[in-house]
Amino acid sequence: MRNIIVVECISTGKNFIEDIINRGYNPVVLHLNDSDTEEGKKFGKHILEEYEAIPYDFEMIYEKDTFEETLEEVKKFDPLFIVPGNERGVILATKLSHELNLLGNPIENLDAMTLKDEMHKRLAQKGLRSIKGKVVRSLEEALDFYDSEGLKEVVIKPVYSAGSASVRICIDRAEMVDSIKHLFDNVNYYGDQIQELLIQERINGIEYIVNTVTHKGVHRVTLIWKYNKVRTSDGAIVYDSCETVNELSLGEAEMVEYAYKVADALGIQYGPVHGEYMIDENGPVLIEVNCRPCGGGMPAKFLDRISGQHETDSILDSYLKPESFYNELKKKYELYAHGTLKFFIVPFDMVARSSPIGDMSNRLKAYHDAVLISVDQYDMFFQKTEDLNTAAGFIFLVHENKHEVDKNLNFLRDVERNAFSLILSEDSVNVEIRDDGEYLSEIRPIIEKSSRYGTGLFVTDQFAEDVNMVQIKSSELNDLKGNFDFVVINLNKSLFGKNESDKVLLILDIFSKVKTGGLVIIPKNTYQLFSSGRKGIEALIKLLDYKIELPPYDIYDVIIASRRI
Repeated sequence: MRNIIVVECISTGKNFIEDIINRGYNPVVLHLNDSDTEEGKKFGKHILEEYEAIPYDFEMIYEKDTFEETLEEVKKFDPLFIVPGNERGVILATKLSHELNLLGNPIENLDAMTLKDEMHKRLAQKGLRSIKGKVVRSLEEALDFYDSEGLKEVVIKPVYSAGSASVRICIDRAEMVDSIKHLFDNVNYYGDQIQELLIQERINGIEYIVNTVTHKGVHRVTLIWKYNKVRTSDGAIVYDSCETVNELSLGEAEMVEYAYKVADALGIQYGPVHGEYMIDENGPVLIEVNCRPCGGGMPAKFLDRISGQHETDSILDSYLKPESFYNELKKKYELYAHGTLKFFIVPFDMVARSSPIGDMSNRLKAYHDAVLISVDQYDMFFQKTEDLNTAAGFIFLVHENKHEVDKNLNFLRDVERNAFSLILSEDSVNVEIRDDGEYLSEIRPIIEKSSRYGTGLFVTDQFAEDVNMVQIKSSELNDLKGNFDFVVINLNKSLFGKNESDKVLLILDIFSKVKTGGLVIIPKNTYQLFSSGRKGIEALIKLLDYKIELPPYDIYDVIIASRRI
């Protein structure tokens, strides 16, 4: 079998392996050397973990100390062509393709394809709209540029990086000074020490992704996405969500035309362009291009459900099957479902011991998959989110009905904003254990008032006498047969020592014991044992699409929910 080499095959690029095998070729992954910094070593470890997650066999070769040695190693495999599986693979894939006379993009365009300042210089040379900017190597150079251009808001970023790492929006001169000082002591996405920064005027508008694939200089759109990013208090740009554009709105067709012109200006002949664009009152403008598959670790099946294709397969068509490429080119841009990625923003540095969202998310109607950091009983440090790399994970949502996707997305935003411990929990609750009699004295009036609703279940840590309903411990739930008209939850002592994930699973299990149209009643002595408190329980009610009922006048500190018909 002929070999196809993928340089640094991670994120969405991992889909290359299955696609290459399914086409009857042999995948070979070329692993790149890591930076010597601590962050560089972490990134290298992350890459190896990504490789281990690929459920297919592939050969692996390693970058050598010199390009010439690497070239000789690659020659042994006589590759049909070489593609980048990640941004860091673009440079080496282009150089190797050039030396071996393989299909690829002209090497003279490499800087414009990879360096964030050079791509805008190229656009300006071609008469296309670009963003004013300057590469600086010191604070003094930055101040000279800022003052001479009469700038106010600026964006600062590494010349070569990815995933919004070390990108800052500065609303004035003072913020720029602080960010410059900080970033020159920082590293880029790959762990390389930052020695120069690009300062650009800030463009205020709506940000998009236009993904294209090219065969012999002819470009085809594969998928369009719209970003929702937020600016943190220290100016970092973090991802909130990214949703598919299923039908074009005002100004978006012009953006696609502009994207074609950008690809032409960069001299793209083969393969992908993951382009990020902004639309403001002056129309579209490029933020940056990345000549590799779109990031986000998007599963092939997720993309297939949205558009009937996925990017790595379309990229291979541009090299191997031009007839398929041109058949797709003739079709209208039409998507079959709506897709969204929700990224989780960590609000502050924290040590987490559990992550309930992993057990919650698959109950969402639009849920497809998730990339979440595994948290168990061992303490795990999470840094405050400042870029894509420091997000707490993300969830893929997809559905034919956009309402279902938006409903699930807004639910996840509510949880993130109001009950973050359902995403990452430190499992710390400052509540004292009380006597059984005190718990019963609080719950008895609720039992008496709820008895009028029919046949009830009392899930409790303290058993009450003269109560005409089934009473069980939480550990006895699996022994129950049938459901009930109402369920009263009185758990307190049994929740001490449990992590948030176990508590969530227990409550969800109890909720399932109520009949359609029935009620679930949760008093304060139970919900206060959750790190996220009352809002956390209310989030679980919404997760199951139960209804939070209006509180009655004479009952306080009690959540009442009903199971919808």
